Amino acid sequence: MTIAVSVALCTHNGSAFIAEQLRTIVAQSVPPAEIVVSDDASSDRTLEIVHEFAGTLDASIRFVVLENPEPLGVVPNFEQAMRATTGDFIALSDQDDVWHPGRLEAVLDRFADSPDLLLVSGDARLVDANGAPLGETLFSALEIRDADIDSINGGRALDELLRRNLVTGATTVIRRSLFELAAPFPDPWVHDEWLAIIAASTGSIRVITDRLTDYRQHDGNQIGASKLGLSGKFGRLREPRLGRNDYLLDRATVLLARLDDLGDAVAPGVVDRVREKVVHQRARAALPASHLRRVLPVLREAATGRYWLYSRGWLDIARDLVQPA
Repeated sequence: MTIAVSVALCTHNGSAFIAEQLRTIVAQSVPPAEIVVSDDASSDRTLEIVHEFAGTLDASIRFVVLENPEPLGVVPNFEQAMRATTGDFIALSDQDDVWHPGRLEAVLDRFADSPDLLLVSGDARLVDANGAPLGETLFSALEIRDADIDSINGGRALDELLRRNLVTGATTVIRRSLFELAAPFPDPWVHDEWLAIIAASTGSIRVITDRLTDYRQHDGNQIGASKLGLSGKFGRLREPRLGRNDYLLDRATVLLARLDDLGDAVAPGVVDRVREKVVHQRARAALPASHLRRVLPVLREAATGRYWLYSRGWLDIARDLVQPA
């Protein structure tokens, strides 16, 4: 049986890099059947380059270009691109990366024998604007440990994702059925983390350590990867909270509502765990502005164990105790 793979590629003023990315997509050892480019109101030569490239392709790859007269933003633009695809699998693509030739083939091999596998994501090599390696990987920059990967691949993806996102869209391929469950993508979620949490709630995901993408870091990144040093981490503790806990509560509440809507598609026990996540985030959002008055409610919440189940343990306890209101 032939498996059709679509690429959902989003652009916005990406003229410096888009041609190279398109070349590496069509040069895959298992090429895609379809490429959908959704351009978010570029004002440079991006669309001109995309149309020129389309003219070089033969009929074996369906090429679709969507042109937004006004910018939608990153998440709605990715949803639009994915909705326009027709393949059994959808590979997400940024405009400025480089795919290694075996990227799609390696990921499709993971899907072959796992019908409940909804999403595969992987590591990447970080490169600069000129494509030179930065000596670091995506996983190391995001501080994703072997234990995190083992937990996800051992069937505990939801445990990990209820604490923090570990999936980057630029390295991700999904089964089409996941998009049908996850759309529309709600505020305030980013598309890749939303796809990951819905996949973990309704099926399974896999994280691979293969570095099959060069993930370009440059001044124009809309979403990039950077590693904080010790001083940067302490700096974050001194930053004002500025509604961060309200934001996290909003995300958890939105997730719970969507899972309720999905009904029997959701794995047993998931809704109860997300409901506990809401309870936890509600407790954090209700913390008073006074540092002194936060101590007792933070200690009470820590005693429940929820900081370790639904946040990042001691790190978020420190944030809640130290950060200015």
